Order: sequence, then structure tokens, then C-alpha cells
Amino acid sequence: MGDGRESSRQDAIDRDANDPLGVFRQRFHIPTDAAGEPLIYFCGNSLGLMPKTAFDDVTAELEDWRDLAVAGHLQARRPWLPYHESFRQHGASLVGAKPIEVVYMNTLTANLHFLMASFYRPESKRIKILCDSPCFPSDTYALQSQARWHGLEPLDAMVVLKPREGEHCLRDEDILGAIDEHRNELALVMFAGVNYYTGQAYDIKSIAARCQDCGIPFGLDLAHAAGNLDLELHEDGVDFAAWCTYKYGNSGPGAVAGAFVHERHANNQQLVRLAGWWGNDPETRFQMDENPQFIAQEGAEGWQVSNPPIF
Repeated sequence: MGDGRESSRQDAIDRDANDPLGVFRQRFHIPTDAAGEPLIYFCGNSLGLMPKTAFDDVTAELEDWRDLAVAGHLQARRPWLPYHESFRQHGASLVGAKPIEVVYMNTLTANLHFLMASFYRPESKRIKILCDSPCFPSDTYALQSQARWHGLEPLDAMVVLKPREGEHCLRDEDILGAIDEHRNELALVMFAGVNYYTGQAYDIKSIAARCQDCGIPFGLDLAHAAGNLDLELHEDGVDFAAWCTYKYGNSGPGAVAGAFVHERHANNQQLVRLAGWWGNDPETRFQMDENPQFIAQEGAEGWQVSNPPIF
């Protein structure tokens, strides 16, 4: 009798052969070992593999920069001025949003800061942020620094929700219970879509609904969810979210990140934000007035501050 290893191996080979998504493997460069054999790559949660089309795509932009210089803003094969607009529909389908709710800009933690500048507005007794644990360190730094920015001590401002003793994941009832318990103290609920350490996918819809019932803004870090899970940010009623694209989006190290702002905030000119010219109304963006007045673009694009990186 065998130990089952060969049959298990054959089963894996058969499953690979019948995988309807297997053809996508051919679209990526896969690192090899010293013998030239392709590695088994389990690091897509950190950095996605390079698409085989990436080299030609970047080369095309370099050629347009070389040949057109500043004229490339309007005359490049993919003109740079409206470059970010070409990703609206794709970004919307990726996270279950409307095109007006999505923009690609900055990087993940930078986007979280820009969004929290609008949606974390501590006042009176409502000063606290509820977050999941273990929380990705960059998110922790961002949340702590947001508290300090408002003159608060992080220990006083943060409610870190931990799993029960002997458990690794948060129970849904404990998350909703914490929102109820602290409802009069919370200025923000900030969670991951998928916890980076445990892999737990949270029930976004139920959390968003409870936050709305309590009048608390709800934001998400979707670093490990975007491109990994089916998401419905608009339907679920999430206020804001941000995600990187270099993991499951395979866009390359440090590539531009995504941001979501729900449509109900699309035309709120009174919503405080950190502003820059790329978030301003395109009709007046380039007028260079001596005393310009910022008028935010409709939707998520109104949170832009600078033109996005092309490369």
C-alpha cells in the first residue's frame, strides 16, 4: 500500500489541468529557482507577480514622454491629463461601487489619512475609533497619529477589539456588540476587509448597517480584500475605503492605490478635506487665479490632491 502521496499529487495535477482559471498563469512572469524551474509562489498577498504586458505598457509611456514631453498630457496614446479616469469603471467593478465613487491616487496609507481627515471628526464625547485586532501596523500608526493630530492620546481614543480568550477570529456578535456598547463615544469605526494576520473576512454589510444605525462613519482598509473577495461597497453602505493594487492587482511595487467614497457624500462641499488642485473642479483647475476658491469635483475624485503617477 502506498502512503497516498502519489495519488494526492496526481489529484493536484488533475485539478490543475481542469482549472478554468489556469490559463491566466501564462500571463505572468514566475520567478525560477537555481535550476530554472518555476517557483511555487505564495507571496501574492505581499507583492503580485509581474504581468507579461507590463514591460510594453511602461515602455509605451516612456516613449510618449520621450517623443511628446508636455504634449503627452493631451496627445499621448493614453493621454495623461485624464489618465485616472480610465480606471473608474474597472475600479468600480473591483469593489462593487459606482464609477463616481472610485478614484486611483496616492498610496494606501496616504489615502487612509486623506479620507480620515474628512470622516474622523472627534468632538464632545465622540472621540474614539473602533478597530479590529491584530491590526496591520501601518493602520495602527495611521489611527494613532490621527488621534494625536486632534490632540488626543491614542490610548484614550482607540478601542481595539480583540478575539475572545483562546480564539483567533472576532465573532460577528462581538463586533456589533462593541459598536452598540461604545456608540455614544465612537467617532469612527475602521476595519480591514480581510484581517492581514488571521485571514478573517468580516461581515462588511452588517457592520456598515450597525454603524449607520448609530450615526458612526465606517471605513475599510481593503489591502487584502480588493481583488481577493467579491465586494459590494456601495450596496453595503460603507462610507469610505482604500486599497493597494500591488498585491492582488499585480500593478508593481509601490503602485498607485485606490480610494472609495460613497455616493451619498459625492456633492457635500461642506465636508472637510485636505485639498489640492487635482481635486478641484476641472473647469477652473488651470486658471491660476490669484485668489482661487476650491470647488471639489463630484465624487471620490474630489479627494485628489495631485495628478496621479503614470508609471
